[in-house]
Amino acid sequence: SVRLISKACSKLNIQHLTLYTLSLENFNRPKLELNNLMSLLSSSIKSEINDMKDNNIKFNIFGFRNKLPKNVNKQLDFAISETKNNTGLKLNLALAYSSRYELTNAVKNISQDILDKKISIESIDEKKVSQYLLTKDTPDPDLLIRTGGADRLSNFLLWQSAYTEIHFTNQYWPDFNEEDLTKALIDYQGRDRKFGRIKN
Repeated sequence: SVRLISKACSKLNIQHLTLYTLSLENFNRPKLELNNLMSLLSSSIKSEINDMKDNNIKFNIFGFRNKLPKNVNKQLDFAISETKNNTGLKLNLALAYSSRYELTNAVKNISQDILDKKISIESIDEKKVSQYLLTKDTPDPDLLIRTGGADRLSNFLLWQSAYTEIHFTNQYWPDFNEEDLTKALIDYQGRDRKFGRIKN
């Protein structure tokens, strides 16, 4: 599904695709299951590097990578390095990610910078807060596609999705295909995005 949707987004000239791959909450799973997930993640990324290079996809990660095993981080760094000069779709995987933890971490770092007199309280606005988030180099999403029939954000990009359009589908991610993506994009194109403003 990742390969299929990434290629489809590339063809449609979509600039950013972010996939929620592994949450911090997932680390509460049984150790054997988690080890298998890490092994699958590492081998999948290794096998897809050439495909990403061939399709001009730039690979990136955001999450709390200190939670990931060293061998997985090494593989991730290699993939990031190998695709850093690509100019097409920017494929972001949210790994070891939690939006609440991200916001908590941002508050701590802002507080520390105030104590260290690197910034002032008066300088803090929405733009400043965004600079302390893991997604600081990625624009807020225009469209969030929630698969699997669930009607919740599941602790994903809570700050960044303030004005994001959300498309819900009953299709589970392993079965999500180009046709489902097209339906979501058509739905999105029919939305009237106001960003809290009243349009005349």
